[in-house]
Amino acid sequence: MEIGRKITICLFIMIIMWCYEIECREPVLHRVGGGRYTWQPKVNFTNWTSYELFYQGDWLYFGFDRNIHNVLEVNKTSYENCIETDFINNVTRGGRDVFQLSEMRSYYFICGRGFCFNGMKVEINVKSFDQTISPIIPNKTCSTRKMNDTVMFVFSILTLAWIFG
Repeated sequence: MEIGRKITICLFIMIIMWCYEIECREPVLHRVGGGRYTWQPKVNFTNWTSYELFYQGDWLYFGFDRNIHNVLEVNKTSYENCIETDFINNVTRGGRDVFQLSEMRSYYFICGRGFCFNGMKVEINVKSFDQTISPIIPNKTCSTRKMNDTVMFVFSILTLAWIFG
């Protein structure tokens, strides 16, 4: 009976520790504009961003015709005034391009060639993922997972020693 009680207690503690292991999230790929090829005029990117949450580590996917459009990362002033010179980064590669949101900050993207004036621009506000918001979404890239794997292993060894010792 004593061993059964010890095993029950240990299983309960292991379940609690497992819950801590899944506090983070996987990076998300956001299709800019909401579709496969929606980096184009007449898409309301402000409306689209209002339904998205962007976190550090997430990715943006820009789908477009590279012969007509491009994607330029710019500063806030260039974004507001559709200035395509002195851009920070030319994201354009082949028309199905990705960009990682590696920092917590605002990112500004425009389409050059005059299309910015037709609304082809988007502001992305990146936040840090607050682990208390969604504790049930796993993330293999989170540092707490590696720590919890080690803690779980050590706990298992100590538990076996306690039960059978």
